[in-house]
Formats: sequence, C-alpha cells, structure tokens
Amino acid sequence: MTVMRGLSAFPITPADAAGQPLAADLRRLVLRMVRAGVDSIGVLGSTGGYAYLTPDQRRSVLETAMEAAGGKVPVIVGVGALRSDVSAALARHAADAGAAGLLLAPMSYTPLTDDEVFHHFQMIADTSDLPVCIYNNPSTTHFRFGPALLARLAELPTVCAVKMPLPDNGDFAAEIALLRHLLPPDFVIGYSGDWNCSAALLQGADSWFSVAAGLWPEQALALACAARAGDRAETARWQALFQPMWQLFQAHGSLRVVHAAACLMGLTQALPPRPILPLAQDLTPHLQAAIRALDA
Repeated sequence: MTVMRGLSAFPITPADAAGQPLAADLRRLVLRMVRAGVDSIGVLGSTGGYAYLTPDQRRSVLETAMEAAGGKVPVIVGVGALRSDVSAALARHAADAGAAGLLLAPMSYTPLTDDEVFHHFQMIADTSDLPVCIYNNPSTTHFRFGPALLARLAELPTVCAVKMPLPDNGDFAAEIALLRHLLPPDFVIGYSGDWNCSAALLQGADSWFSVAAGLWPEQALALACAARAGDRAETARWQALFQPMWQLFQAHGSLRVVHAAACLMGLTQALPPRPILPLAQDLTPHLQAAIRALDA
C-alpha cells in the first residue's frame, strides 16, 4: 500500500492550557511538512496526543490537517480509543473527511487478549475501505503484537501495514525476514523509535513513522532517502547531525522534547497535555544546540 510507505511525519497537536487544539499552530506545522514533500502526514498518533483529546476534538484536528495538506500529501489518522465503537466512529469520520489511511493502537485499561484485539481491529476494518496500519506500541498500550496475531490480522482485507517498535536485540534483519515470511508480499513493514529507524530502512524496512519529521521534515527526509537508497555514508552523516536530538528523545521522551523544540522554534507556545510536564528548563541549552545541529 503506497500511502503507508516512505517517511510518515507525525506532528504534535498544539493545544492551549485547557486542552483545546490550536488550529492555526497545527496548520503551520502541517504546511512545513507539505512543503518538504514527506510521503505522508500522520496526525493523532502518540506524538499527536490522541489519548488526551475528546472524539470531537480529534475530528476537528483531522479536518484542520486535511485542509492544510490540501490534497498535496496524504494524511493518515490515529483512531485508537478505549472503546471499539468510538474507534469505529472516528474511522467513519476519517473516511468522510478524505483521510488516506488509519493508524490503530489497541488502547485499554483492562489488559486485552489476542482475540479481543483481533475483533477490535475487525470491527474498525469493517467500518470503511481505508487501509489500516497496526500500531504496535507496547510502551504506551502495554500490548505487544506477536507474529501469529500479526499474521491473523493481515488476513483482514484492509489491514495492510504495521508500525513496529525497535527490536530489543537490534536485529532488524532477522525480524524483517520473519515478518516477510509471515505476512503477505505487499504488506508494509515500518518502524518507529526515531534514533534507530535509519538502521531499519537500511535493512529493507518500508517505512519510517517519524516524530522528528513533524518538526524537521526536510532533514528527516534526507536521512530517510539516504537510508532507503542504501547510502551508508550519507546515512551516517545525517545520523550524526541528529544524534544530539536522539539523545534527548531517549533520555526525556520525544513528546516532551518536540513540544519544547516547537516553542523554541517559534511554531507554537503549546505545552504538553497535563499531567505531562514540560521539558526541564535546565535542558534548554542542550535542546538549542541539538536544533542548531539540524539547522546547519
């Protein structure tokens, strides 16, 4: 599925102190990604704070992003929710709004079984013809998709991609080979965890679902293109430029870092949704240096 391939840029959802999305700030972020020419824009992922927004706010965010993208770049939207009926309603709205695809994470308070996750996906997949990407993000959902469940979900007609976390052992080649064996030939295998996604692309992954591309789309696109082309020298050069930012992401959480960076860059004054606290002030010089490295 072409829409899920390449570099997908995930912006924050700027919001005021009351949690109300700031449409003008979001529009500004989306336009930067459109101008850079990313392959897709992923709104309302974890970076977009979907779990902290009401369904009506999420509909409004998607409509703002669609307007800003103007049909020039496909928009993928996260529709994960605690209840299957809410996810299904968001999926219907996404189809009506013209979104190009869905990103679905199995949110839950009660731990879910494989069967429950399968039927959850089946219900959302039956809601529209939009392609669905499995969001395998155990650090937030506390649910990890095993190979057997991925293969089972891939039998659903519209489930066509997976967004994987970085493998614990760092062996992308072995994991991608296993997934290629289990999944249909055209099934899209992508990764998140920005600091090592270039390694995944060098090993043949189809996609990078990127937090950094939400603020630095041109730089992230240059890194992604080098890795996808197998240019190890150019990939290493860009990785070195990104390394100060990757260190901040790993140490303090990418959501906190990109909110602080967006403020320093004059793109918004939005803070992370509470109870998440802003990045500590004493880290500002380190973040400024990381931004300068990318601007250079």
